[in-house]
Amino acid sequence: MSSPVLPAARRGFLLVVLAALCWGTSGISGALVADRTDLGPLDIAWHRMAIGAVVLLVGFAVTRRRRVDAPVPVTRGTGIRLALVAAGLAAYQLAYFAAVAAAGVSIATLVALGLAPLLIAVGATVLGHGRPDRATVVALVVALVGLVLLVGISAGEDTGTTVVLGALLAVGSALGYAVVTLSGAGVPHGIPVTLVGFAGGALLLTPVALVTGLRFTTDPVAVGVLLYLGAVPSALAYGLFFTGIRSVPGAVASIVTLLEPLTATALATAFLGERLSPGALAGGVLVLAAVAGLYLRRMGDSNSRGVAPNPLSKRAP
Repeated sequence: MSSPVLPAARRGFLLVVLAALCWGTSGISGALVADRTDLGPLDIAWHRMAIGAVVLLVGFAVTRRRRVDAPVPVTRGTGIRLALVAAGLAAYQLAYFAAVAAAGVSIATLVALGLAPLLIAVGATVLGHGRPDRATVVALVVALVGLVLLVGISAGEDTGTTVVLGALLAVGSALGYAVVTLSGAGVPHGIPVTLVGFAGGALLLTPVALVTGLRFTTDPVAVGVLLYLGAVPSALAYGLFFTGIRSVPGAVASIVTLLEPLTATALATAFLGERLSPGALAGGVLVLAAVAGLYLRRMGDSNSRGVAPNPLSKRAP
């Protein structure tokens, strides 16, 4: 009886791994575009959201005929959640690419994606999903120590306040990411949360981008990278993740997605020449270890009690 389950779980695990690896290329993609053009963080974020929305819309239209589920009514509460998803996703993208421009791919990704799951845990507590247990508190303390090491040592080298500013922007990105996750977790199944999030986020960024002067590029390499950024780490990766999460517990998926900052750091080191000092690297490891320890504990609790994993441990849609 268990044989059909194992292949499905393995396939889901592989899909989540592929999604995390795709997400890990976002930072270096944005950095390459910024290096070849005069596009700023807002321009890059807008292109990613807009292209991702178009790809998702095309995919939704193509697969719509195959769906047999009845339409899900959108209540007022669901509408508010979807609006928060769109706003949080737009803020998350803008703050992330601004952090990459200020502090580099490595620090921006480690801070934003290392801190986000802990902010989600704290946010869930504030929203009444239970008081934080000892494991959550310990993980939060360890992560804060890691962030101090990561940002403080890097800022003390030769970049000064630039790294601090980038880290603060990355914290803002993590906050937007947490808003997306907490809001999207309550959206009923059958509503295309990812499509709505990207389309709504692009609409929210459009007037801001137009007022500040939205810039485009004709550089063929930059255009190709922007198309890749919107299609692969955005539309495709989220599709892979939500397919895989059907057969993979949320806690396990949260650990697997830690491949994203590790992938981003490895790519930045290999292709952009970024280097982290041993102390800063130790700080990044502490952040990742705190998150991994937290979710390993939760996974163990869920398996021992035979309960379903916490839906808030999923990645944002």
